[in-house]
Amino acid sequence: MPRGHPCWELEALEIARSISVNTIVYKYVSRNHLPVMSQITVPAKSKARRQAPAQLPLAAPAIRMQEIVDVLRDRIASQQVPPGSKLLEQDLAEEFNAPRTAVREALAALEQRGLIQRIPNRGAVVMRLEMEQVFHLYDTREVLEGLCSRLATENSRPESWQDLVELFHGPMVGYAENADFDAFIAGYELFRRRSQAAAANPILTQMLDSIYEKTQVLIRRIIILPGRAKAGLQEHQAVLQAMRQGDAAAAESLRRNNLRSAKECLMRYQKYLL
Repeated sequence: MPRGHPCWELEALEIARSISVNTIVYKYVSRNHLPVMSQITVPAKSKARRQAPAQLPLAAPAIRMQEIVDVLRDRIASQQVPPGSKLLEQDLAEEFNAPRTAVREALAALEQRGLIQRIPNRGAVVMRLEMEQVFHLYDTREVLEGLCSRLATENSRPESWQDLVELFHGPMVGYAENADFDAFIAGYELFRRRSQAAAANPILTQMLDSIYEKTQVLIRRIIILPGRAKAGLQEHQAVLQAMRQGDAAAAESLRRNNLRSAKECLMRYQKYLL
């Protein structure tokens, strides 16, 4: 049958319905006496998806500036880094695995908080508090702590302070009598954090934290002075009793009296503390 004849086209269509593509090609080549060039195959459609190229492991993210600030604040407040110490950018960058720009920003934040001073040709130096500055801080703290107690009392249900009343009339008494000052200060810290949280004033919290981190070591030294732990405990018991009764004005007054008393104790023993 001549090539291109209509009957051939019909026959090819019929064959296509029943046999594979390779067989069609073979019969077409054979009938028309064409040379076989190579075996023709139709690759099967792969169901497997192309694999994505392997990804390189991600490098550990550089420490954030705020994390550097928080660590250095704790070190300065606890005097792990004592007053007068130098803070070198390069050393801090290597320690925190951070770019020097992040360290520089952290030092600027610490300077704004009054914890360090950046001196030309000397770098960053941890601030040393003079006694007059400490007294100014206590005068300011007296007002702020009184405000904190008043707001905390106004914003809370009176019964929400019952657990702290029990703590300060129970375990805290034992801590003071046994000179367990770490446990005593932990209880005081709980009272301080709860009061700030209940006051719900972020500006007030920021100001109090700024003062506290400058005087934290001094507070620990005052606690161990003769009679101070017992007197401070009684003052806190009175504050908490007022808060438990929902008397915001009394809570403020008593808390201010507590700070005034602490300052007087500091003034009496100042030559032993700084």
